[in-house]
Amino acid sequence: MNLNEKFTGKQLTIIIVAVCAVFIFFGILTMVAGSAEDESSSESDRVIAVDEEDDGSDVSGRKYFFKNRNDRSEGSEAEDSMVVNKPMEGDPYKELDELIGLESVKSEVRSLANFVKVQKMREQKGLKSPKLSYHLVFTGSPGTGKTTVARIVARIYKDLGILKKGHLVETDRSGLIGKYVGQTAPRVNAVCDSALNGVLFIDEAYALTQSESSQDYGAEAVATLLKRMEDDRDKLVVIVAGYTNEMKKFIDTNPGLQSRFNRYINFPDYNETELYEIFRLYLRKNEYTITKEAASLLQEELKNVVKNKDRNFGNARYVRNLFEKSIQCQANRLSKTKNVSNEELIEITRADIQAAFKEM
Repeated sequence: MNLNEKFTGKQLTIIIVAVCAVFIFFGILTMVAGSAEDESSSESDRVIAVDEEDDGSDVSGRKYFFKNRNDRSEGSEAEDSMVVNKPMEGDPYKELDELIGLESVKSEVRSLANFVKVQKMREQKGLKSPKLSYHLVFTGSPGTGKTTVARIVARIYKDLGILKKGHLVETDRSGLIGKYVGQTAPRVNAVCDSALNGVLFIDEAYALTQSESSQDYGAEAVATLLKRMEDDRDKLVVIVAGYTNEMKKFIDTNPGLQSRFNRYINFPDYNETELYEIFRLYLRKNEYTITKEAASLLQEELKNVVKNKDRNFGNARYVRNLFEKSIQCQANRLSKTKNVSNEELIEITRADIQAAFKEM
């Protein structure tokens, strides 16, 4: 049957228009779905939720962690540019007291906690209380416990009601500054989102403003960070850390930094006795023992190390590396023995310590 005999010209026009509309509609749906899939794929390549037990109390509902090293550092050779630590369990004050050395640091942290506690009591009773800044500057050499104390402070802040979660997010320049235009602000915001209701710890923060390159985006990173500190002042605490002189210069580069960071805690280098105790702590935690001869040599060598240390001395990090070298040297020694006893498996000897120092 001819279509012209079944439908009038007007009806045919309506049918043709309707069919075209359907095709256009489905075409648009396909484009939107494809775009959403690409965006979802791009997002999954960039971030993942690293804490499956996250209670969603931070605004973003998840914690950001970059999968790909190039995404994390935009070509930098640095290690992971952001690490999310869950809130410390147990009693933070006990953890603080059990730290080796750092007596002045312990005193400062307890003094800060007492001050905050009393100001909270004054607020509850309707008394005037000075405006508090919970942001901190940690100064000192590498390996002096700054990150560990930052985790303790985060938990103390949670217990005092300042923060809801009390987790710690560690980052540095590579985690905040992009390589190209338009990358830095989103990168800073993503890191800040991950730290909401907790503490953002920026190690070697002075590196943000040290570059003199016209293509460096350190100033943008600082400006974005300051804005987030203001916008999220009730749920974001920032701790910046680094060498003493460099941190002073860093804070002085921007009036906004000066107004927000007015409390400094200095972390002194460990002496040889404290380094020795840290080494003994590694032994206990990993079920090793050490002979008297080895312990004597260890103390003697650590004394020489401290006496001749330079500005880049790693303190506790040096001891951790020394411990790892020692057990590696022990393994090399024992690999030549056929029947190894339990006592030999746990014992570090003078030869092991001597070999470890040579490799260091």
